[in-house]
Amino acid sequence: MFTRLVSVAVLLTSNAMAGDFQSLTVEKVAGNFQFTEGPVWVASKGELLFSDIPANRIVRWSNGKAETFRAPSGNSNGLTLDKQGRLLACEHGNRRVSRTEPDDTVVTLADRYDGKRLNSPNDIVCKSDGAIYFTDPPYGVTPNQRELDFQGVYRISPDGKTLTLLVKDFLRPNGIALSPDEKTLYVADTQRDHVRAFDIASDGSITNGRVFCQVTFPDGIKVDTAGNLYAAARSGVEVFDPTGKPIGIIRVPQQPANLAFGDADWKTLYIAGQTSLYRVRITVPGIKVP
Repeated sequence: MFTRLVSVAVLLTSNAMAGDFQSLTVEKVAGNFQFTEGPVWVASKGELLFSDIPANRIVRWSNGKAETFRAPSGNSNGLTLDKQGRLLACEHGNRRVSRTEPDDTVVTLADRYDGKRLNSPNDIVCKSDGAIYFTDPPYGVTPNQRELDFQGVYRISPDGKTLTLLVKDFLRPNGIALSPDEKTLYVADTQRDHVRAFDIASDGSITNGRVFCQVTFPDGIKVDTAGNLYAAARSGVEVFDPTGKPIGIIRVPQQPANLAFGDADWKTLYIAGQTSLYRVRITVPGIKVP
């Protein structure tokens, strides 16, 4: 593992809302992984957790050092924390969403819908009321392993007892995020090259699905406190204002897969990029993870 600075080019159509991208520098903080994904900042410990999917482990990065946090990890992908600070993981290998209890016991929150096994839960976000939203594309399973003939977006109730299918017309639902006021749910459809937005009703259901922005091969997505959306994409990290207007592209040495805001001020954007982990300082803080 080593650290080096990498200059990046940033393309701008506007520098309003998202801050000044013109002088950004991306830093490579760790490397030699197989395929990084699903970073989440753990503020209580000042560390970043992320998945190394083919290596079947979760990695902890802290104080410039990367080490194994958990192995095997069920080939975890997207990670986040719930309102109690417990780790939530989308596990490809186990085809489930799991939660790590304070005693480090790992329990299953969802692995079946209507009696059939999920495909391979991919990315995840937790609302402040405790409800969990996640995507379920088939990237982690072979066709003959599938039991569901659709790719869904789901909600787990705040008490963890009820799994609800919200929508199933996605081709490859992938990254998922909430707006700052938690009234809008964003979901990337990698195969359709767009991010869709939905209104969240008081009961947690979603309505009024519409294309929020067009982006080539969107993967993980995150939103900052101003409502700007950051999408890991084929060209780099593409940034859109709250109306879906493109406002910048952060070029990364490797194609990014997912993102996380972190550090004490939540103004560092950590980028999981193929075999490496990167970070870049930005102007607007990201939405805090509990």
